[in-house]
Amino acid sequence: MKGKKKNKLILINPLNPYKKDALFDKSTISPPLGLGIIAGLTPDDWDIEILDENFEEFKFKQADLIGITVLTSVANRAYQISEIYRKKGITTILGGIHISMRPDEAQKYADVIVTGEAEGVWKKVLTDFMENNLQKKYHGELLPMKNAVWPRRDLFHSGYAYSNIQTTRGCPMNCDFCSVHTFNGNKYRQRPVEDVLDELETIKGEHLFFVDDNIIGYNKASAERAIRLFKGMIDRGIKKDWYCQASLNVAENEEVLKYASESGCKMILIGIESEKTEQLQETNKKMNIKIGTDHYEEIFKKIHSYGISVLGALVFGLDSDSVEDLKNRANYAIKSGIDAMQATIITPLPGTHLFKRLEKENRLLYTNFPEDWKHYHFLEVIHQPKLMKPEELYETMKICWTQMWNEKTLYKKLLKTLKVTKNAKAAAWAFTSNMERHNTAFGKNKSPLDINKILGGLPSFNLQ
Repeated sequence: MKGKKKNKLILINPLNPYKKDALFDKSTISPPLGLGIIAGLTPDDWDIEILDENFEEFKFKQADLIGITVLTSVANRAYQISEIYRKKGITTILGGIHISMRPDEAQKYADVIVTGEAEGVWKKVLTDFMENNLQKKYHGELLPMKNAVWPRRDLFHSGYAYSNIQTTRGCPMNCDFCSVHTFNGNKYRQRPVEDVLDELETIKGEHLFFVDDNIIGYNKASAERAIRLFKGMIDRGIKKDWYCQASLNVAENEEVLKYASESGCKMILIGIESEKTEQLQETNKKMNIKIGTDHYEEIFKKIHSYGISVLGALVFGLDSDSVEDLKNRANYAIKSGIDAMQATIITPLPGTHLFKRLEKENRLLYTNFPEDWKHYHFLEVIHQPKLMKPEELYETMKICWTQMWNEKTLYKKLLKTLKVTKNAKAAAWAFTSNMERHNTAFGKNKSPLDINKILGGLPSFNLQ
């Protein structure tokens, strides 16, 4: 007797067509972890597929249920795909951070929306679907991460260069341009270390990204937890090269850096934002204000001493920015101890204090929503600056990007990173990150830089 036919669930990771092949390399992005978690929450009697537009252009496939994850920059694309299925009578569900920030908008383009985190509500959604009793809106409460569901990594596209994992959620900070605390809450929630280690042992890829917004947290106890995690990786023989995101306080406890390095850390992304204290105050970047801009270089030097490179994230186009400030920030990035440079235009995402303020002041340049969400991708001017015209900001940014990511600068950065970290892999990771931005500024087929060829000429370093 044949088994009962499984219901088909297609989970979709949309891509903003406005930035396709223009902004980021596929080699530097990581899999859609949220969709993997949704798949992990779904019972075995469902047939699940992830359709990932990072690698394959959308083509209609028959299904019983469609789930689409939505970031702001892909919102319009997500709505388009949802409408395709709705016209064919197939139920669509939208979730993700943008849906939580703009639920009234999203409800116009889907049968069902899910706000908040999915873990506490997804099984209810599926049960209601099977009983033909779906509600228009579901909300997932913030739950402890004690029994976190592992994502279905077998469903991710094989083309991703990095695997990823999440060990914490939430942020007690309240930065002006960030919506993490709005979506994931302001309480720092942590998974048990042993559970994380068990999951890490199942990941096959050699390159790993911890997607936590700040893997070491905000106090002594959370830093001690990070140390236990790194020690556990060492003790279990989990051999991964990895990078993560952390605040400047990552250097306060040198045991954090020691065991991070020994467990495979090659690069840390740190939100520098600005080298000027008054601008940190403008963005409410409390951690950086507390530590002080005078200590930045000391922190970079300490991180380097453990063979780890620094990916410094800087924002441009703040209200207090002049043209001269923009150029000075680019020069700072080039001359500082930052190894890889991320330079984005300040972008008011929905759910942030920044968005609310600029909307109230009528300073948003693109407000034909949802169509105009395609502009909200961090490399375009979408607001009226205070001290210059939008065109002036963008033209200055093109000059800054060209200065920061040209071949000469990147070669110098590479050699400097090799010198200060004495770690070829750390230098290679920073260089690869810079290359992503180089491709943005110059185009992927112009001035190709070969990291293996460059480092191959340096016999004292070994990439293997």
